[in-house]
Amino acid sequence: MKKTWIALGVVALIIIIIYTSIKGKYNTMVEYGENVTSAWSQVENVYQRRSDLIPNLVNTVKGYADFEKETLTEVVNARAKATGVNVNADNLNPEMINQFQQAQAGLSSALSKLLLVVERYPDLKANQNFLELQSQLEGTENRIAVERRKFNESAKMYNTYIKKFPNNIYAGMFNFEQKAYFEAEKGAEKVPEVKF
Repeated sequence: MKKTWIALGVVALIIIIIYTSIKGKYNTMVEYGENVTSAWSQVENVYQRRSDLIPNLVNTVKGYADFEKETLTEVVNARAKATGVNVNADNLNPEMINQFQQAQAGLSSALSKLLLVVERYPDLKANQNFLELQSQLEGTENRIAVERRKFNESAKMYNTYIKKFPNNIYAGMFNFEQKAYFEAEKGAEKVPEVKF
């Protein structure tokens, strides 16, 4: 009778150890996964802030009759395209992030073109509303860079954790998949040529 109780105690102890181990690993994976989701939400938040600033910038620039309408149309269309790409935080695979990144890159390109064209209009460059919006846009671009970095750090922490042994076994059992990273655009490694 004593041997039976000892055997049951050992089995119960092994079950408790396994349960505690799995529970701890699973909960940590959930926590890191939620950190990635939260970081992604912040990335979307700052991109939305930039998108919200654009109509004000466009309206300020529109006040100058001789301003190039084609550039404004390009910015408005790029904004519409960028806000039309939605990525679900549960499906952060490289293809979806790349699609999101390309839409945002198109908007960045259109904004750069707008700001370059503005250089030809000294009255517009001196307009207080325009200067404030331009400053806010520059600040937003910095926030985007910061939030993208934070997202990549969260994704790295999560990905590293689920790849370590024995976490990789539990991650496979509970369908925890690797998260994608933001990557630099192709050609970003080349130094731009500046001519005067």
